Amino acid sequence: MPAGWSFYNRRQVNVMSLPSPTLTTLVHAMRYEATGVVSIELRPAEAAPAFPCFTPGAHIDLHLPNGLIRSYSLLNSAADNQRYVVAVLNDRNSRGGSRYVHEQLRVGMTVPISTPRNNFALREDAARTVLLAGGIGVTPLLSMLDRLAGLRKRVEFIYCARSRKEAAFAEQISTIANAADIKVSWYFDEECSGPPNLKQLLAGRPADTHFYCCGPGAMLDAFEQACEDLGYANSHVERFAPVPIQPHATISGAGYSVELRRSAITLQVPAGGSLLDALLDAGIAHDYSCREGMCGACETKVLAGEVDHRDSILSKAERAENKTMMVCVSGCVGGSLVLDM
Repeated sequence: MPAGWSFYNRRQVNVMSLPSPTLTTLVHAMRYEATGVVSIELRPAEAAPAFPCFTPGAHIDLHLPNGLIRSYSLLNSAADNQRYVVAVLNDRNSRGGSRYVHEQLRVGMTVPISTPRNNFALREDAARTVLLAGGIGVTPLLSMLDRLAGLRKRVEFIYCARSRKEAAFAEQISTIANAADIKVSWYFDEECSGPPNLKQLLAGRPADTHFYCCGPGAMLDAFEQACEDLGYANSHVERFAPVPIQPHATISGAGYSVELRRSAITLQVPAGGSLLDALLDAGIAHDYSCREGMCGACETKVLAGEVDHRDSILSKAERAENKTMMVCVSGCVGGSLVLDM
């Protein structure tokens, strides 16, 4: 991939903001999958016969023994709840997470994890689906491919990477695709003299097709622009780093009130303040995790008021609907909000 398309599949999170892990797992196996990529197979470390079920596109938080917490997409079949499998790229810009996994995590160690969350849910009822993977972004799409193949759905898989040696799970993808007669397209930068033109790559599909993309930020930006230019309404992305968004001028100029309808409580959020902090300061127990608008743990239903969305999860259409918000980073455009809390 070109400069600026750095591949990684971890989310940077604030350790102090995360809830306690709920599951203890055993590192059952670690496998070399491609240059710089290892997979980690986790199994229950306690008496539980199986893990909680998950759906394609879900991720888990790993509480690593060095004190860091990182999120990784589950790549194995959602029908297999005897194990969770993730893959980790040894990121050259690692702040300690991927480096620890590659250099110190070993089979037999125990790792606490969160239960799965899914902000990248698959529409299984779609008439047609295109899965576009960028490097290590293949992980959630692999689980999606397995599910759609099992359902005998019309699906196409496009895999972009810098080189063939960096394309993890290529053999597994081919096996699934061949068994279900699914078209797979491979795009390698070093063989094509540069990055793919996503508009050309995605053109010509029916308007009712659902498109999914996971990869580096620059690729996701290009994907969203291509889908918009082509008039594709059903595009979905999974990001691993928050999109920088400037706060709305109204927020920086004045505070706002928040009515918690079910709790019959009204709070004031000061100018430039955090809605999540206001909730916590008032003793309101509310789920949260990353504080970056990335994980979806704090998603809250909006009953009234205009939200200033600053998360990296909701689509443009979902933001326009104004039905939900991530309270860790988003705020209010006007003077008040009413939340279903």
